[in-house]
Amino acid sequence: MTTSEAEWPTRRGGSGIGSTPFPGTGPVGHRARMRQKLLERKPDALADYELLEMLLFFAFKTGDTKPLAKSLINRFGSFAAVLAAPQGELMATRGLGEHSVAALKLVQASALRLARAEAMEQPVLNNWDRLLAYLNAAISREKVEQFRILFLDSKNRLIADEAQEKGTVNHTPVYPREVIKRALDLHATALILVHNHPSGDPTPSRADIEMTREIRQAGEIFAVVVHDHLIIGNGRHLSFRREGLL
Repeated sequence: MTTSEAEWPTRRGGSGIGSTPFPGTGPVGHRARMRQKLLERKPDALADYELLEMLLFFAFKTGDTKPLAKSLINRFGSFAAVLAAPQGELMATRGLGEHSVAALKLVQASALRLARAEAMEQPVLNNWDRLLAYLNAAISREKVEQFRILFLDSKNRLIADEAQEKGTVNHTPVYPREVIKRALDLHATALILVHNHPSGDPTPSRADIEMTREIRQAGEIFAVVVHDHLIIGNGRHLSFRREGLL
């Protein structure tokens, strides 16, 4: 455990960040009371900062974790944003260290795997809302573009969900030949292309449209269908199929 992890729960006072959702860090928490509230009244009874406070119990065996939980939400903006924050930014945050960052990232990974499992329980095209929920959780908060491909079999069941490339804040290099080659390696007969726009605006660029056309044309040669290309923004998405771009 780092010095910051060991010392933070004994500190009191505000986060020093300015105008934020929590102008003060509140009274000292009581772990037994929080656990009882969770078990008796269920997780929905807990505020976001209380969930985060309890999560930090695993990194801090004693002490009050409420001030740190509130300051993290103040800094990153929400409970979800804390979990999705880049590891480097979390490690550089006062009060966090290896144990606490590992706990945060473990919960994020668990949430993504649960969302992915729920989305893939049925043929993907029959489970669209859950698929979008998973993709939003996975990449909507990424600060650089990420290009993912869902590889499907002849019954539209998921074979693989792979991140192909990461790029810059507004561009990801994608090579149609490599996309189709990977589909053939996996014996996939259909694809769903996915990438995020860190700006939050899912409007496709000319390069997005051209790249999609090239992948679709390359797939036609080998009987690999491109079902859709989804662009994920911040709380919004765009479907090429629905917009008539495929």
